[in-house]
Amino acid sequence: MLEDAGALSPAAVDQIIAVHGDRGQRAIEAVGEGRVKAYKDFTVVVGHEDEYVVEADSCECADATYNLATDDPEQLCWHAIAVRIATAIDAAEEHDMWYSEVHEFL
Repeated sequence: MLEDAGALSPAAVDQIIAVHGDRGQRAIEAVGEGRVKAYKDFTVVVGHEDEYVVEADSCECADATYNLATDDPEQLCWHAIAVRIATAIDAAEEHDMWYSEVHEFL
């Protein structure tokens, strides 16, 4: 649905929030604020306190580690949801560099 629209329509926003609740809302805000960064090796979501590497819907944030069922692929933290949304609508900020190298300087 998102891929076809190429944007976050009000209906898509409503559906994401209906499925993911507060996590969906936070993901939508991150995408809207340009906080999803695509590097050559990882996609990173910039949170309010840290940066979170998301790879294949996997994130090592506390929410994903402690609150989500690992055997349910639809239970995602807001970082992973943000990456899905940004990827679907081509809204990730592209960086033609390796995050692992950039992160060494931070």
